[in-house]
Amino acid sequence: RVVEGFNLKIAEGEFISLIGHSGCGKSTVLTMLAGLNEISGGGIIVGNKEIDGPGPDRAVVFQSPCLMPWLTAYKNVMLGVNNVYPHVDKLTRKQIAEHSLSVVGLADSMHKYPSEMSGGMQQRVGIARAIALQPKVLLLDEPFGRLDSLTRMELQDVIIDILAREKITAMIVTHDVDEAIFMADRCVMMSNGPKAGIGEILEIGFSRPRDREAVFNDPAFFQYREHLLAFLEQRSHIKGVTRTHNHSNTLGFLNKEELQLKKQKVAQTLQDQQQTLSAAS
Repeated sequence: RVVEGFNLKIAEGEFISLIGHSGCGKSTVLTMLAGLNEISGGGIIVGNKEIDGPGPDRAVVFQSPCLMPWLTAYKNVMLGVNNVYPHVDKLTRKQIAEHSLSVVGLADSMHKYPSEMSGGMQQRVGIARAIALQPKVLLLDEPFGRLDSLTRMELQDVIIDILAREKITAMIVTHDVDEAIFMADRCVMMSNGPKAGIGEILEIGFSRPRDREAVFNDPAFFQYREHLLAFLEQRSHIKGVTRTHNHSNTLGFLNKEELQLKKQKVAQTLQDQQQTLSAAS
């Protein structure tokens, strides 16, 4: 078995990041929740209903946008809308698709074909297609892995804003420790497979809405980061009782010199990114 004994309760509106080494079963967990993979034991309940396959209450954004190249952005989104809302009048379906594209910043590009769009724009279409279904749960399988750092940050903010506004529950699979901390309410760390499970759960204490610069300069951010990295580097093979940590626990505080150096690096990165954005605009 790839995954065994994976038990997790997620609150409505909560954002979970799933992190672990390659091949540990992160994407398997996500696709099981999506109903794309059968489970050999136990059950998955969304709301009060046990799932037995894919459904519009769970939308997936994959690493690749998976767009139909012969269709425009608008028509790609309409594929899902028409399938989920067959009994809704044509005008309402059109408004749903247009609104979803507008929310991700593609109001002026909805009639472009994938070949006319950048990778970031194509991924925005994938996100728009997912949220157009008005799902209860949004599942993100390394959706920003192929994007440059600036586009990655922009889409992180887009996702966070959408989830907050629509009260959607979410799970993201990622290898990026910083992304896992910044986006999530809890980081679920998986042990190595086979028969992988939950190694630890780290609760992230930052309030929402989150300001990127404030989070990345907060001493707690570096403590969370060091804890996740320590798990990935040293504890991924340890099997045992699941441990839960909250922001008041001791997480291995950095010394002053290490903390100051990391803060300087983050500040320089943010400054470089702001200069790049100013030059682009």
